[in-house]
Amino acid sequence: MMRTRPLKVALLGCGVVGSEVARIMTTHADDLAARIGAPVELAGIAVRRPNRVRAGVPAELLTTDATALVKRGDIDVVVEVIGGVEPARSLITTSFEHGASVVSANKALLAADGAALHAAAVEHGVDLYYEAAVAGAIPLIRPLRESLAGDKVNRVLGIVNGTTNFILDKMDTTGAGYSEALDEATALGYAEADPTADVEGFDAAAKAAILAGIAFHTRVTIDDVHREGITEVTAADIASARRMGCTVKLLAICERSADGRSVTARVHPAMIPLTHPLASVREAYNAVFVEAAAAGQLMFYGPGAGGSPTASAVLGDLVATCRNKLASTTGPGESAYARLTVSPMDDVVTRYHISLDVADKPGVLAQVATVFAEHQVSIDTVRQQGRNPAADGAAVEQGGGRREGGEASLVVVTHRAPDAALGATVEALRKLDTVRGVASIMRVEGE
Repeated sequence: MMRTRPLKVALLGCGVVGSEVARIMTTHADDLAARIGAPVELAGIAVRRPNRVRAGVPAELLTTDATALVKRGDIDVVVEVIGGVEPARSLITTSFEHGASVVSANKALLAADGAALHAAAVEHGVDLYYEAAVAGAIPLIRPLRESLAGDKVNRVLGIVNGTTNFILDKMDTTGAGYSEALDEATALGYAEADPTADVEGFDAAAKAAILAGIAFHTRVTIDDVHREGITEVTAADIASARRMGCTVKLLAICERSADGRSVTARVHPAMIPLTHPLASVREAYNAVFVEAAAAGQLMFYGPGAGGSPTASAVLGDLVATCRNKLASTTGPGESAYARLTVSPMDDVVTRYHISLDVADKPGVLAQVATVFAEHQVSIDTVRQQGRNPAADGAAVEQGGGRREGGEASLVVVTHRAPDAALGATVEALRKLDTVRGVASIMRVEGE
């Protein structure tokens, strides 16, 4: 039987996502009530600019006093989609104190202070759900937290930022440079006017922290995540990846160590083979590849941002928290029992693609190879290409050279090695008189 008293929901924020949440709650009220077992009433919407036109949003529900809204005492669930750390954190903790569960899409706050928020939710006997914080509409957090609760997740490898995936995809498929691809992403609405959070990897790093914490039952914050963006990726990097049968993606990678005692979390551009499922993820889509001991390899794919996809994830959490309210229970909270060590990037072991600008003369390759050997970084392949116009860009075989005084590009692909060893190798290479510069360093993943 359906309860007649409605569950009351407060909405904090009414931008692209919030307005879509409000619209769906209004137009699909009967369906939501049937799925929950009680009517759901949108009791108030906190906004900064109440005079702004919002199609389909009841103007009488708007308020600029978010604190008063969450303190009302009759609110069952607060939906927070304003983003940022403050005032979101204060509003969420105030909601808990007044008996409301919270549904959030706030990846930045959760990555920075998730442990404290979980503890506050437990203290007050309420829920904290945040499926929409990672990968938009893709069901990911709930499968990791619930469906794989009895399994051992060893690795999470994903494309979790649509803006950067769009840019890199355009660079790969059209030959565009980074700036040109960014301009197209901005024109189409995939990139913000200030794209720093996306292109410098901050957005993906926050999501990586959340995923690592859930997957490995260990507290991981954004400060634990190694971060590199895509602003230094060049058309030459894309072309070099293609020659290797690879493409370039900005990846969020969360891994359990071989001995099971530690984990790492990192975000950086990487070359992945065209045969890997993530290589085919195009434009602004997201995908996450999960490797678990019993389940094997799983892939989650779909739109990772946008009003409707993100609202879908928010409403899924809203249904779950409302059901819990009716049953006088709470869902799964933070699981951080493992308390594994979060290792630094220096400990990560992977392959590398290094492009060097060198003098085009005999003996250069031997000097470079010696530096790699001294730092115990094993070389897999080498490609040397002259830059002398008379050379017509033809490739030189390993150990070759053309004539003294010219320049060449030397591309070295290594076997697996620790990141610390790579860093020491690169610093030593920079000191060689025959090395004019290190043009690029990119990791090779997904093999």
